Amino acid sequence: MSSVMSSAEPSLPPSPAGPSRTGRRLLVTLLALLATAGSTVAEAGTPSGPAPGAVVRTTEPATPDRPSYDVRLRADADGSHWVGRQTVSFRNPSSRPLREVYIRLWGNGEDGCGTSQRPSPVRVSHVRGGTAGRPGVKCTALRITLPRPLARGERTAVSFDVALTVPARNNRFGREGAFRFLGNALPVLAVHDARGWHLDPYVSYGESFYTLASDFRVRLDHPSALKVPATGSTWTRPGGSGRTVTHSVAKQVRDFAWAAGPFRTASQTSPDGVRVKSYWSPNTPAAGVRLNRKDAVAAIDRFGREFGRYPYGEIDLVMTPGFAGGMEYPGLVILGTEAEGGATVHEIAHQWWYGVVGNDEYNSPWLDESFAQYANARYYRWDGFECSPDDSWPSATAALTNSMAYWSAHRGEYFQVVYGIGPCVLADLEHVLGPGTMARLIKQYAHDHWYGVSTTVEFKKAAQSMTHRDLGPFWRKLRIR
Repeated sequence: MSSVMSSAEPSLPPSPAGPSRTGRRLLVTLLALLATAGSTVAEAGTPSGPAPGAVVRTTEPATPDRPSYDVRLRADADGSHWVGRQTVSFRNPSSRPLREVYIRLWGNGEDGCGTSQRPSPVRVSHVRGGTAGRPGVKCTALRITLPRPLARGERTAVSFDVALTVPARNNRFGREGAFRFLGNALPVLAVHDARGWHLDPYVSYGESFYTLASDFRVRLDHPSALKVPATGSTWTRPGGSGRTVTHSVAKQVRDFAWAAGPFRTASQTSPDGVRVKSYWSPNTPAAGVRLNRKDAVAAIDRFGREFGRYPYGEIDLVMTPGFAGGMEYPGLVILGTEAEGGATVHEIAHQWWYGVVGNDEYNSPWLDESFAQYANARYYRWDGFECSPDDSWPSATAALTNSMAYWSAHRGEYFQVVYGIGPCVLADLEHVLGPGTMARLIKQYAHDHWYGVSTTVEFKKAAQSMTHRDLGPFWRKLRIR
């Protein structure tokens, strides 16, 4: 999810150490984002993992892994409805037999199970390869029992019909005028790891998503009047009368998103060879489009040098004037547009922090949001960001490593801590280690978890390996638990 940044000149080098004190005064523009991001956090429900602070063994590999999705969908006249079929194959890397899988229907997060007159936005039917139960967790999780236990190393597949109805709200899965956004609309596999099945509830102020790197092959049949930016490498072919088929292939991504509408388009290639494709609505301010495109081209190359070369070849910017902030997906970001700058750099940073280097966004949201915001602050040389004294924590229970279960009950603290204090804590770590060592740590950590999953424990171990100084007091003082 986006934060807000200054529009300072992006070509300047980063500050060598950044601020040396934790906390951060929130910008007025961030408060504006809070007002538009949603008035409440969705009800947290009961988390699937152990109680906070419990010791969890992490030797059992996450399963099902190596997912491969094959999707064929057809749109109606304006892209509001998509129907088709989806197949997902997967492997069991665990020593324990896999008896079931869960499909996350995140697009139902705002609406739940719907009604007979107004059904859920995401509906699955005619399941093959397993037996479907009743959707749970407010119709965001569908259990499919496999016909026989899947042994270690074995692979199988399930398939099902999919019907998507884009909700009538301006959101990551929603619409603005003639434009449709299909973020977190496509059903994806839930993850089982040492904590068990991750069936956490949807949250509206942040993200609940936790997926493993997957391959997607997607065929989108739509009216030719609609442009369809999508995750992955895309190309189009003529369809039926007045229709076009957009094909997309995406390797090693955690999700697949697309948009549809009568976009204006442009394409350019960054100096390091990344194709940046821009899509915007005709009423989008031209200055905002120009700034977003400029920032995207500069940031994709800079972060490629800092964290490891961007691996997907191209990235799509989807821009409309009414979208609040921004939302990240692999190879595609949805952005609002303002002449003084938007969320572009933060969302581009997410291509590494959540995208390439994954994390459990419900239980450890700081591992992508704080890291992306730290990258964003360095990009702008901390212009517009202020780190304040250590007593700036909003409460005694606030901690950077809290889960969305905590933030759902303390929503007023979420942006202040995760987006504000988080990047300043990383700046403090940079001050402790030294800028050169911190740069090596971040790049090596990204390399070691490329297409994998990051955890707080592993990041602490990686940081400790870079210094002879005991970082235990640092973690305790700055509430990295």
